[in-house]
Parts: sequence; C-alpha cells; structure tokens
Amino acid sequence: MSDTLIEVQELTKVYGKGTVAVKALRGIDASVQKGEFVAVMGPSGSGKSTLMNILGCLDRPTDGSYILDGEDVSQLSKNELARVRNRKIGFIFQSYNLLPRLDAVKNVMLPLLYNLDNGKSEAEHRAQAIAALEVVGLGDRMHHKPNELSGGQQQRVAIARALINDPAIILADEPTGNLDTHSAEDIMQILRQLHADGATIVMVTHELDIAVHAERVIYLRDGQIVSDKEHASRIAHLHNGDNEKD
Repeated sequence: MSDTLIEVQELTKVYGKGTVAVKALRGIDASVQKGEFVAVMGPSGSGKSTLMNILGCLDRPTDGSYILDGEDVSQLSKNELARVRNRKIGFIFQSYNLLPRLDAVKNVMLPLLYNLDNGKSEAEHRAQAIAALEVVGLGDRMHHKPNELSGGQQQRVAIARALINDPAIILADEPTGNLDTHSAEDIMQILRQLHADGATIVMVTHELDIAVHAERVIYLRDGQIVSDKEHASRIAHLHNGDNEKD
C-alpha cells in the first residue's frame, strides 16, 4: 500500500473567462506522505488559499488531478466532495467557525451528525467528543459556549472537532492567525503532538516562526511552487523578499 496520502499533478485553477480570466494555480505538482507535517507559505495572491480549498474538497480544479488517500477526487460532484470532506478531512480555521449557541462538546459532535452511517448512538458520539476535548486539554470546559472561552480555547475546540472523525488528513488554515503569541505556541504544541502521534497535517501560514514547526515547507508565488524544502529556514530569503515587496 502506498504511503502517499495526497498527490496533485498539473493542478490548475482559473477564475473567470476570456480577458478577465485569472490563473490562481498554474500546473502544480506535489505530494504529501502519510504522517508528514507540511506548511504552505507565500505572499498574498500566491494561490495558497486556492490550493487549500482544493485539497480540502471545498473546490475543484479547472484542470489536473488530485488523488486523496487513493481516490481521484478531481471531478467529483458537490455531494461526493461533501462525503469525502466529512470522512477524510479535519479542518482547523483561523476564525474557529464554532456555533455560538452550542457548548464545546456539542460543537465537537457536529461532524458526527453528518456521518449517519457510523452506527453509533448519541451517547457514543458524546463520549467520543469528550475524549477529543480531553486530548486538547479542555475536558473541564466541555459545557462552556464559545463566548465563555478565550481565543486559544476556542481554537482547541476547533482542533477537537477536526479530530472527531479520525480524518486521514488535518488541514489548518492560518490556525494561529487570531491568537496572541502565548496562545499560538500552545496551539502549535498541540499540532506537534498530533503529528508525533502519527497525524498528517497540511498548514497554511504567513508566519515564518509558525512554519518552522513543520518538517517541510512548500512556498508558492504566482500560482506556482518556487520552493519545497525540509526546513523553513531555507525559504526565509524568499519570504523576506516578498515582505519587502509588500
């Protein structure tokens, strides 16, 4: 069995048509192995958000192929993409995306409600959600609603929710973007531990000090990969150069 979890070939994404067409991705080739922790970096407009949307089955490429866990998901229907998202992908967003009226445990349970064929009872779902909250150190906050939690705690709830379906891959889109330095470090410590336990993580970040936690960094510019290195320090000159242009 192959250890390749993600493989994209000649991945292209075009928005608009004719004279107003914009190529967000220009023939990207890349792969991610099971158990890898990969950071995706690049300046604004580089295509990193577009790439994450495709990897997360939130969008489809205009051209090229995307193999996720042995399945070609490039041209699946919206319903089929939703099935793949729920079963194989755990999302962590910058803005947490928690439902304000639900407490932490119910927010974590949400993905299970869309997985109707798992054969588990509500009590089993609840126990599973509580266990996930304990993994991220929030076992004592399970009955708190989002407005009763700090930003760092809300992101921990989001991480627990991402873990609940035992996904093949965790996609983190600027997971520390709304957090102070201390909370950001706490979140990265959790992600590092998940990686040490075998999780596959792909993370978008614009912060070099966050990217260094990954074991590999893919750097995008103008819809193309311009660097794919094992250590973030090796792409520091690219990142600094782009910051100077900004």
